[in-house]
Amino acid sequence: MLPYKSLIRLDKTLPTPIFVQLSDQLHQLIRTGTLSAGQRLPGTRQLAELLDLHRQTVVAAYDEGQAQGWLESRTGSGTYVAAHIPDAGPQPLSDMVEHTVVEPPSRQQPGYAFASGPHLLRPVLTTPAGLRLDDGFPDIRLAPMDELSRAYRSYFRWGDPQRHFGYGDTKGHPLLREQLAQHLTETRGLQIAPDNVLITRGSIMGLHLSCQVVLRPDDVFVMGESSWAGAAMNARQAGATVLTVPVDQQGLDVDALARLCEQQPVRMVYVTPNHHYPTTVTLRADRRVRLLQLAERWGFAILEDDYDYDFHYLSRPILPLASADRQGMVVYVGSLTKSIAPAFRIGYVVAPTALIDELARLRRIIDRQGDPMLEFAIGQLLKNGDLKRHFRKTLRTYHARRDQFCDLLTGQLADAVQFSKPDGGLAVWATFRADLDMTKVAEQAGKLGLTMASGVTHNPPGKRLNSTRLGFASSTEAELAQSVSLLKKVLY
Repeated sequence: MLPYKSLIRLDKTLPTPIFVQLSDQLHQLIRTGTLSAGQRLPGTRQLAELLDLHRQTVVAAYDEGQAQGWLESRTGSGTYVAAHIPDAGPQPLSDMVEHTVVEPPSRQQPGYAFASGPHLLRPVLTTPAGLRLDDGFPDIRLAPMDELSRAYRSYFRWGDPQRHFGYGDTKGHPLLREQLAQHLTETRGLQIAPDNVLITRGSIMGLHLSCQVVLRPDDVFVMGESSWAGAAMNARQAGATVLTVPVDQQGLDVDALARLCEQQPVRMVYVTPNHHYPTTVTLRADRRVRLLQLAERWGFAILEDDYDYDFHYLSRPILPLASADRQGMVVYVGSLTKSIAPAFRIGYVVAPTALIDELARLRRIIDRQGDPMLEFAIGQLLKNGDLKRHFRKTLRTYHARRDQFCDLLTGQLADAVQFSKPDGGLAVWATFRADLDMTKVAEQAGKLGLTMASGVTHNPPGKRLNSTRLGFASSTEAELAQSVSLLKKVLY
């Protein structure tokens, strides 16, 4: 008989019931070939005595094994390993005792090959606690939580529960699509209908779907030489080749793009024209016109990421490229993440209906539908004006914080930090003195309780910008004063 006492290790201090531990370890012995198909197991009393257990514990373990299909009971004969179990081949007894039970299965690496994309190796941004000069996050404390709560409750009271809690439209909740189409038409001049809108879980899903549908392997995807890494990741995931053109104080260098188009076919151009990421500059009007002309001439798609359109402080912001698009060249992607809070994953894609239909078909095999309750709630806030009031309130708040933050930088860090006051957005693009090591600056700030990015991820290949984004929107004016005071300690 097998040395069950040596092979089976039970731990009464674990939360897992003893009968489950015993059942699992018998299964492991079967899987490794220590117990073979058709082999008789000890009687319940015999195994209970060997393992110093109550007989009913062994009975429960055997019953569990039968329920899982590993064991079978033969009337008048006892309990056996199920005859249908394939033969795993016996192991030497020394190996059984040493390895069968003691070593858990690997949870680090699978036993098969899989593709690993180096372009996906990018740190994940989170919202840090304490003082921070982040990437340009909203202040979650300003989010209209009470209004959202009321809208959520109305979802449970309104209409047919069978309809509201079942499967919905892959393109998003009809109310939100209708209200968003109206809102974007009124504020951005897009002249669209609900059929031109796909609701996504944040703008990143919209970018991913657009790249997967429009791009093919070896297509050329063009973006600014310093731009948002998430866009490049999605292009590479679709198999495209990513090329860059310079970005200056007037935004993307459209003349450089034109020269590139003369040299080779371009499939898609990614832009953040309202506030270029990361530098916050606005794409000049003549370059916008030229970019649309190039798209029509060369047949490439423009992927317009308008991530923080709602926050412009000088006057009414310049309308998106999509508002002037007459040939269907622009895929317009936006999000309410910056306007409300990152946890509310509401993004959208605006495009011709044929593309929206295809994006929805692809989205269906990734994420059957979004969050109908959240989408309904946001749609309600748009419909009754709560969200528009929230936009006006946060715009005033962020405007004041921008002004105060820029005054603090000028007054306390003028000889160490250079910047241009941004016309909009939630962050300042700051260039630090050339002798400062930005990695060390960020590390030392962290030790003092201030979270900030080093900005090295924004460096184009072979270039050292020594710049980073300093977000001001998520901090109160008092917190901004403390943050600049700590940064001053690091720099001087």
